[in-house]
Amino acid sequence: MNSNQKTEKQVIFSGMQSTGIITIGNYFGALKNWVKLQDEYNCLFCVVDLHSITVKQDPVKLRQSSRDLLALYIAAGLDPDKNIMYYQSHVPQHAELSWILGCYTYMGELSRMTQFKEKSQKHAENINSGLFTYPILMAADILLFQTDLVPVGQDQKQHLELARDLAARFNNIYGNVFKIPEPYIAKVGAKIMSLQEPNKKMSKSDENINAFVSLLDQPNVVMNKIKRAVTDSYSEAIYSEDRPGVKNLMDIYSCATGSSIEQTKQMLEGKGYGDLKKTVGEALVAEMEPVQKRFEEIKADKAYLDEIIKKNAESASYLANKTLRKVKKKIGFPE
Repeated sequence: MNSNQKTEKQVIFSGMQSTGIITIGNYFGALKNWVKLQDEYNCLFCVVDLHSITVKQDPVKLRQSSRDLLALYIAAGLDPDKNIMYYQSHVPQHAELSWILGCYTYMGELSRMTQFKEKSQKHAENINSGLFTYPILMAADILLFQTDLVPVGQDQKQHLELARDLAARFNNIYGNVFKIPEPYIAKVGAKIMSLQEPNKKMSKSDENINAFVSLLDQPNVVMNKIKRAVTDSYSEAIYSEDRPGVKNLMDIYSCATGSSIEQTKQMLEGKGYGDLKKTVGEALVAEMEPVQKRFEEIKADKAYLDEIIKKNAESASYLANKTLRKVKKKIGFPE
């Protein structure tokens, strides 16, 4: 995509961390929804590798998982000619704006961030300052591109609020520099829960590999994980909040087939659990196989992916520079 984007479209910014694997929860909850946005908005979809290093990473694995994630973006249906898809680390303006915004952020604001508290407990041996200032970098990611809308889940709302507060604070001092971003509220899709603990969200960092399905899991692995999914002591499937295991399987089916919940109920309610799991597993495999096939093709074409990486970094840098130049001028840095 060239740098002179059509100005009448609103700008959407979003990204995923490049560590670990993408689960079907990430795919149905974010990636598949992004595909629907690309014709209506000017979209930037970032591989947020700067964020990844708040936790110690294996350099070889990080490099590979970043490349795989970019390939998955394209394999899932994001068009590199319609969207800007790039590595955060290839656009140094992210880090530069983050430092500047850090000088306008209060310690109290950062210490209230619930994600910092949670991650500090999880990584008690490595509570680094990056973990603490992470939300400032997230604000810089968003504000750098004069973003109108940010797709956010419940766990990111607090970070978007900080970005809005920092933009307003900066604008109050220096005039109209940043757009105040708004949350993008998608039509509510199903939240995919853990296959082993259906009262909690599916997570790629779950220690139990049977609790999640990776977007790159092979068909036999998918079928086995769905077969082992926790249900309950009843004998047949009913879609109900108080039967979260069965509800989760039906939600997965609904997402995989594009059926409404009503259609899914008609199709699956009353089935025995063996039948239910077979039907859900097969629907999931059918949805995932074309994405996996395309992913392997993209990975094999090194020159194609390298060209996208180079072009998209240039496009993102061009847009980022427009904002950063303005910011530097306002605060008095020499030209």
